[in-house]
Amino acid sequence: MKKFLLAGAVGFFLLSCSKKENTEAQALPSETSAVSEPVKANISGDQIIETLDCSGCHAVNERMIGPSYKEIAEKYSDKDIEMLASKIIEGGSGVWGGVPMAAHPQVSKEDAKKMVEYILSQKK
Repeated sequence: MKKFLLAGAVGFFLLSCSKKENTEAQALPSETSAVSEPVKANISGDQIIETLDCSGCHAVNERMIGPSYKEIAEKYSDKDIEMLASKIIEGGSGVWGGVPMAAHPQVSKEDAKKMVEYILSQKK
């Protein structure tokens, strides 16, 4: 009987602790999303690029595995934003050589367009 009461007390303690943590955890995302949504809305194309793997293949002024942002800006214009944003998301190959650009499906269309606008702003 004592073991049963002890097990019940331990279970109650764990349950009450986990409920408290869950309540706090549920409160945090709503607080966080209220703060981070406006910040995300104001993030610039170059800041988005910094969070991805772009710098492994691209640089602003020099050709690496892929073309520099300046080369891209010289080749394309504002009318190509939609197409270039799709290439960021879906990947692509053949335009700048034999090495394909990796797809970035985690990037939203809106963020991809911001990235392209930043890249096109590098025009000489």
